[in-house]
Amino acid sequence: MCLKYNTKMDRLKLNYWIDAAMACSLIITVISSIVLFFILPSGRFADKGVILGLARYQWNTLHSYVGLIFVALMIVHLSLHCKWLVAMTKQVFGKK
Repeated sequence: MCLKYNTKMDRLKLNYWIDAAMACSLIITVISSIVLFFILPSGRFADKGVILGLARYQWNTLHSYVGLIFVALMIVHLSLHCKWLVAMTKQVFGKK
């Protein structure tokens, strides 16, 4: 399913904001991954650590929701580039 847009400028602005939101959500997901994996303790000591006012379970919730937002934005991004993806796939895997 390819998304429709009125003008090239509309498409460029939408693409810019989708890409910017994807970058922000990716950065937050990576930071929360580092915090969860390397900094905050797990197991029976999981409730002891707090980073930036967030406990481990809150970092885990943040990581999950922002990761889902990233996936949703990726689906929108791919649908914006649907025609290009189809054309390139045909070119790469098409008849020689």
